[in-house]
Order: sequence, then C-alpha cells, then structure tokens
Amino acid sequence: MTDINVIFGTLEDLDTIVQFQMDMAFESEGAILNKNSLEKGVGAALKDADRGRYLVAKVKEEVVGSLMLTREWSDWNNCWYLWVQSVYVLPTHRGKGIYTAMYQKVKDIAREEGIRQIRLYVDRDNTNAQRVYNQLGMAECHYLMFEEKI
Repeated sequence: MTDINVIFGTLEDLDTIVQFQMDMAFESEGAILNKNSLEKGVGAALKDADRGRYLVAKVKEEVVGSLMLTREWSDWNNCWYLWVQSVYVLPTHRGKGIYTAMYQKVKDIAREEGIRQIRLYVDRDNTNAQRVYNQLGMAECHYLMFEEKI
C-alpha cells in the first residue's frame, strides 16, 4: 500500500488513539481499560512529548494505526533508547504495510535523533506481532521484564 502517511499525532487524534488503545487492550489481553484515565494519559502525552509521542498512520486521511514512542537513557552506553509502545492497526488494514510504514518512520526518527537502539515489549502469546517484528529486523533480546504494582 503506497498511500500510507505516517505523522506525529495531535490532540485532534485523541479520541481515535483512545479507542485504538481500548481495542488493543481487549484484543491482546482481554483487558477493559478505564476510558477516563486513558483519555487523560493519552492527552498528557499528546501535550507533553517528554511523556511520549504518538505516530499515526493515515490512509486517505483516515487514521488506521498508531503507536507511542518513549525514550530511555542508557548510562551504560551513554545514549538514548527509543521504546515502541501501544501499537495498534485497525483489523481491516492489517497485512497491508501499515506497521511497516510506522516502523520505518520510527527508524527515521531514531537516526535523526542519534538514538542507537529501538526496543519494544510484546505479550509472549502474541505470535503474530512477534513474527512481524522479526520480519522487520528486530530480535528477541535476553532481558526479562519484571514489575510490581504500587
């Protein structure tokens, strides 16, 4: 698909990104997110790039996919890492190069900003996404993720 335009999201994209995140959470984890909290979280990132930056993929002016970028400082390597988060593509547009176009934009941003590594995490059962990430040149790393809710 050649008519994919990937740009930074704006507050005009708030409702669409919120819906994408609600759909993604339910689809991937069976989770039902608190819409009010999600709207505040997405809005906070759209207003403050230090919290995150959204990319949206448009086909004929319709937003068909989005993802969020956050940065992590590596003291070991004296550089920034770029994290890809909250990836969603409308089911009707999957397999049409939408995520590939978004990931190319992520790599372009990383190069422009001198970022040396792109990272993401994926649910261990989401083999479709894992296959896509591998096809685009990403590889599973040796780190495990741990968390504690406070």
